[in-house]
Amino acid sequence: MLTGALTAGVCLLGAALFFVLGEGPRDPASAAPERPPVYMASVSGVDDAARELDLIRPPRPKQASDFTVSLLSGDTLKLAGQRGKPVLINFWATWCAPCREEMPAMERLYLRHRQRGFVLLAVSVDSDASLVKPFLEKHKLTFPVTLDAKMDLANAYGVRALPASFVVDRNGYLTAVALGPRAWDNKAAHTLVEGLLAQ
Repeated sequence: MLTGALTAGVCLLGAALFFVLGEGPRDPASAAPERPPVYMASVSGVDDAARELDLIRPPRPKQASDFTVSLLSGDTLKLAGQRGKPVLINFWATWCAPCREEMPAMERLYLRHRQRGFVLLAVSVDSDASLVKPFLEKHKLTFPVTLDAKMDLANAYGVRALPASFVVDRNGYLTAVALGPRAWDNKAAHTLVEGLLAQ
């Protein structure tokens, strides 16, 4: 029964993301990007890595929705301010078992590539913010975390099930989406990040 509910949730998320990813610019003035985006497929091995990780690729170029968030560390992170760096945005919650399952792998991915500019932002949708910091400390997670209890950011990205991860390339384009947990420290995941860093 639980598996059926999770499958339904992932299907709903897939449908929502198909709409979000497939949606073109609404403002005619923004229809043509300043410069053509660099696709992951242009870097050797990265397209294969995306397929191996079972990532959803947008049918056409789309800028990732910009946002500014306050981090638990007290710093502020603005997505547009990360241009030149690949960003992985992961929506999660402490009560979500698949989210907890993938977090150690995300930490290893982050530690291996952060010095080269890779950014990983974990967006907690926990309604009880007091649960988040102890969870991070217990599992020794060091990547940036923000709280989204009202789900403003999650709704902006069309999130309907957890975990959901969005890959944004160095030019600010939404490059791929992962529905459900992934082995973020396997060879394919490292190839993906290395390819994005090499763009």
